[in-house]
Amino acid sequence: MGNNTESLFDRFSVIDVDTHLTEPPDVWTSRLPKKYGDSIPHLEKKGPKDMWFINGKAAGAPGAYTMAGHDGIFPESYRDTWDEIPASAYDPGARLKLMDDEGIHAQVLYPNVGGFGSGRFLRLPDEELKLACVTAYNDFVMEWTNEDPSRLIPVMGTPFWDVSETVREIERCAKLGAKSVLFCNSPEEFDLPPTRHPHWDPVWSAAQDADLPVAFHIGGGDDAGLFRDNSQIGFQANFGRVSSLMVLDNIRCLADIIFGGVCHRFPNLKFVSVESGVGWIQGVLETFDWQWANGGVRNENPEYKLLPSEYFRRQIYGCFWFENAGIQSALELFPENILYETDYPHPTCQYPNAQTPAEHPRDYADRVLSGLPEDTLQKVLHDNAAQLYKLT
Repeated sequence: MGNNTESLFDRFSVIDVDTHLTEPPDVWTSRLPKKYGDSIPHLEKKGPKDMWFINGKAAGAPGAYTMAGHDGIFPESYRDTWDEIPASAYDPGARLKLMDDEGIHAQVLYPNVGGFGSGRFLRLPDEELKLACVTAYNDFVMEWTNEDPSRLIPVMGTPFWDVSETVREIERCAKLGAKSVLFCNSPEEFDLPPTRHPHWDPVWSAAQDADLPVAFHIGGGDDAGLFRDNSQIGFQANFGRVSSLMVLDNIRCLADIIFGGVCHRFPNLKFVSVESGVGWIQGVLETFDWQWANGGVRNENPEYKLLPSEYFRRQIYGCFWFENAGIQSALELFPENILYETDYPHPTCQYPNAQTPAEHPRDYADRVLSGLPEDTLQKVLHDNAAQLYKLT
């Protein structure tokens, strides 16, 4: 058992598998043809706030994406302007310095502006511009992580609404050094087939051929519900309600790829459920196995040789950053399938902010994980992610 009084972050080479980039103002305006005008994602002043706009519609504020270290609580208080945002949110050198200060070796990087599955780009009327927004972000994140490719790990976005273009973009970005494919977890919210449908098989095949895991980030569908005021319960209660239910969206997505035979058809493809926690894994997989065995799934699909929990063990990963009680049982059952994250610099990230004013990532890890066996700690803090993302 681990009983060393030294911090876990000093003893292990920690890989943080879910962080976000606060995109600089010129990511799209500097890369896309000027003919598209204000349809291009860009920053505008709205009162005292800097806001992102896509095709004339607000798409969030960089200050709201960047709450780490801020002493206010979203949405009443967040950094007003781009200039107030800490450089570690958008500058790779400053991010590496923050990682050094916190004792984190590597971070996996996700976007903000286009949404956690690229769905906000569907607000654009022009098909060429939709695709260009995705490719521009991918070019940006590949350039950004070139500051230190061994520590800054790029996740590519996808134009998921177009299967053939998604396949081409996976093939292109794999050659550029992408380490994972971000995909919409709820395409049916955009009037497209659900992830269980064979419509997406070319995408899964391309990712498997490129040996890139597919990431489903919570909120990867239509996230409009987060920002729709509910006068009955208030904005913050609605925000918390919808944010919590996003975890269920990922559980449903995993049910789709398991019961829909995706894991069976693509046995070498890995999937990551990002920012959805892990405390639910045991109960959900027991439910899947029970319904699978007693619902006649194998009578209808005799080619399915494994139980859902076995497909999960072979191909699927979960990520945690705040839980206490549920982690031990998840790690005991699936020590090779659990990954550690911080969600930096989002409102509920594992960094000091108004929600958690004193706790740094290492404080949380020392408090919650220190009693675990050494081999489990090595896996969850480093080895699982290093193997998944092929980090040396």
